[in-house]
Amino acid sequence: MDNLYKINEGDVEYSLGRIDGKHVIYDFDLILSYLDVKGKSLFGNHFKIYDKDIPVIRKLCHYFIKDKDFCERNDIDPDKGILLSGPVGCGKTSLMKLVRHIVPTQRPYEVIPCRNVTFSYNHLGFKTIEDYGNTKSFCFDDLGIEPAGRFYGRDLNVMAEVLLSRYELFLETNAKVKTHATSNLSADELEVLYGNRVRSRMRELFNLIAFDKGAADKRK
Repeated sequence: MDNLYKINEGDVEYSLGRIDGKHVIYDFDLILSYLDVKGKSLFGNHFKIYDKDIPVIRKLCHYFIKDKDFCERNDIDPDKGILLSGPVGCGKTSLMKLVRHIVPTQRPYEVIPCRNVTFSYNHLGFKTIEDYGNTKSFCFDDLGIEPAGRFYGRDLNVMAEVLLSRYELFLETNAKVKTHATSNLSADELEVLYGNRVRSRMRELFNLIAFDKGAADKRK
């Protein structure tokens, strides 16, 4: 007999699907219900899942639960990380902080603002590049709007160097250590900012999942 696959949230159990042998058969509607509850827990009662955002949320969820059939149909490579792009305030950061909770057994990733990486470089120099090129998984938030780095008078495009280091790590670990990111910028804008070489590596590091350009600013 199949058993329900459940996650505890406080004193309440939420089912996300059922266990069939060694596999979990997820139910997307149940996942949405859980994410709504978890979102309110993390961000406050104002949190809401908008119908217009469900196509993006569906892609993220099926990626994180490693639904191979869905990923193949939607040109998503489960070995790569996620670059989630969209307008300011559309909810990118909140979603990346939220969806990781549906797969608590997977390697966790830390969400780090890119500006913090640059500030760290300005204080510590190249140790920062080494620290973020290690075997931890990260989601770099607001990629492309961070300030320029400067250490002892030397300017550096810090996130470009970090992404190159993450690409080397991606190759060395055979895609076991993933890199995720969020950005308000388009792929073309990122290429102008970081250069063609980094953009080429980003294509190998990331699946691009994008909100509609007209997505509303939910912070208003």
